[in-house]
Amino acid sequence: MLGRSEEPLATSYDLAMLDLDGVVYVGGEAVSGAPEHLAAAREAGMRLAFITNNASRPPGRVAEHLRELGIAAEETDVVTSAQAAARVLADRLGRGARVVLLGASGLETALAEEGLVPVLVGDDDAKAVVTGYGPDVLWRDIMRAAVRVREGLWWVASNTDMTIPTAYGVAPGHGVLVETIRAFSGVDPVVAGKPERPLLDETIRRVGGDRPLMVGDRLDTDIEGATKVGIDSLLVLTGVTGLAELVAARPEERPTYVAADLAGLHEAHPAPEAAEQGASLGGWTAGVASGRLTVEGDGSADDWWRVVASASWQYLDAGGEPVDVDGVEPPLP
Repeated sequence: MLGRSEEPLATSYDLAMLDLDGVVYVGGEAVSGAPEHLAAAREAGMRLAFITNNASRPPGRVAEHLRELGIAAEETDVVTSAQAAARVLADRLGRGARVVLLGASGLETALAEEGLVPVLVGDDDAKAVVTGYGPDVLWRDIMRAAVRVREGLWWVASNTDMTIPTAYGVAPGHGVLVETIRAFSGVDPVVAGKPERPLLDETIRRVGGDRPLMVGDRLDTDIEGATKVGIDSLLVLTGVTGLAELVAARPEERPTYVAADLAGLHEAHPAPEAAEQGASLGGWTAGVASGRLTVEGDGSADDWWRVVASASWQYLDAGGEPVDVDGVEPPLP
């Protein structure tokens, strides 16, 4: 069920749409090897777009952070869910429309760039409300906005991420606020960020590319988003997805390619050979015995992940339950 590429992905595709946290950096540090792998991808002719569901920071600040990590990036290389949300609003309402803003500076900047007018929640002439992560958003404004949404004010949400990484650990993300307003109002917002398509569409529009590849670490946002848009995807295992998550992936969450890290951009990607009870590739054979995953052989770490994914998804689709991976340890890259 994985794809096959006889050429390195950096030459098979002309645009890499790169998620940030867990792919390019983790916390405040670059993922090991990421600056070098990305520079090599550019040298191979691949365009790079850095995309994020985080609507709080303007693109210029994101690009500055990337440069501090040794990664070449300009403001125009960064596309955020705030920009995608502003595009959704402008396409429907037109320039000059007044929009209630519940969010941070990244969302305010994106609205202004599209000619929209950010206003306070009590503005009677507002045509919509847009929400995004903002640590300084007041509860009284959230309450007023929720009432206005229930009364019919059009609502666009930058994303529905339930968590956000912080210096003090994983914290509630904007998705928690979305669920609060949704539960109160009974209204579903238009969502701009992954896994919905506006952010990926906006990235292609801004950066260009005829053969885009989504590169991410999250199955339920990055990979599912690529599936919804109908483009290929590369899952890297430097972020939140581990063995337990991979073997339980729903069909829409399954990547085209799997690699341990961004070095996978510079490799051909063979597909495992399916067997009656598993898959084999490059010296590895994976199967399922009494509901438990078994892996035998030797070879590259990437091929290990490929046979495990193929055998596990075959088992999941046949029986409806994920394979037991207790005691199975992936090889080191």
